[in-house]
Amino acid sequence: MKALFIGGTGIISSAITTQLAEAGCELYLLNRGTRNGNLPDNVKLLQADINDEARVAELIRELDFDVVADFIAFRPEQLERDFRLFNGKTKQFVFISSASAYQKPLSDYRVSESTPLANPYWEYSRNKIACEDYLMKQYREHRFPITIVRPSHTYDERSIPLGVHGRNGSWQVAKRMLANKPVIIHGDGTSLWTMTHNADFAKGFIGLMGNLHAIGESVQITSDETLTWNQIYEAIADALGVKLQAVHVASSFLAACSTEDYTGGLIGDKANSVVFDNAKLKRLVPGFVATTRFDQGIKQTVDYILAHPEHQKEDPAFDQWCDRVIDALNGAIASVKG
Repeated sequence: MKALFIGGTGIISSAITTQLAEAGCELYLLNRGTRNGNLPDNVKLLQADINDEARVAELIRELDFDVVADFIAFRPEQLERDFRLFNGKTKQFVFISSASAYQKPLSDYRVSESTPLANPYWEYSRNKIACEDYLMKQYREHRFPITIVRPSHTYDERSIPLGVHGRNGSWQVAKRMLANKPVIIHGDGTSLWTMTHNADFAKGFIGLMGNLHAIGESVQITSDETLTWNQIYEAIADALGVKLQAVHVASSFLAACSTEDYTGGLIGDKANSVVFDNAKLKRLVPGFVATTRFDQGIKQTVDYILAHPEHQKEDPAFDQWCDRVIDALNGAIASVKG
């Protein structure tokens, strides 16, 4: 198989790149070259900014592919560019959408590909929906061979997946845990969520590559393991070897008092209970099963981050914000109690 990935080094795509390289796929990565240091030797690089359409057109002028996958597009105009570049040059074009595009609030916590797409809370999700609409139009009108993939919360060894964190990532929350400081969990922590290790996601994704039954289809790829947010934070604390000091704060309150996009990220995504039905994926990719249990995967992530200080990016502004939110909550409790 001959494939081109636009991106290829991110959380979702890096495990796919590694597994395909190990399997001997003729794999090209098109990116700016800022994170290519640990790529397998047999991966071929096309170094360019995908937004430089003329440069990319020249690089691929003599190339055709079985699969082209765009991991970094999130606006319709970027898919319009991809259509101009790859129409007639690939047998399958895979777009990475998002499970956050599903209906919010959900009418049924059980989510399948037939769940409506509608998210009034998050512009990111609305853009993904618009991208899907554009691609389906090209499939219907021009037979552009698209497959839409919807991941949910996917993680790797480089970052701890959380519900509430600052713009510098998740390390500051881990640092608070290590210092025995309280950490914020949105809501009461009992809503249901799904974490998927990128190595498991890769197995499902690779099974869709070159799969003629996936053309014109939308497919979600997640683990079948369902956890509460309390269980997720407990597993992270256990991996760090500390006792969790949790403070539960309403998602609406967090969204109202933060400069981060908690309206989109919480109200439009993580505050909702979701249980994913992967029956369609398993019909298309017989034998697919996610095998990395969260408590096992997060232990690998924590061990890696603790051993690699470059992934320990501090966020003092977020740390101070957490303290203010917790102090305000405790003050309100004291005031009501009199």
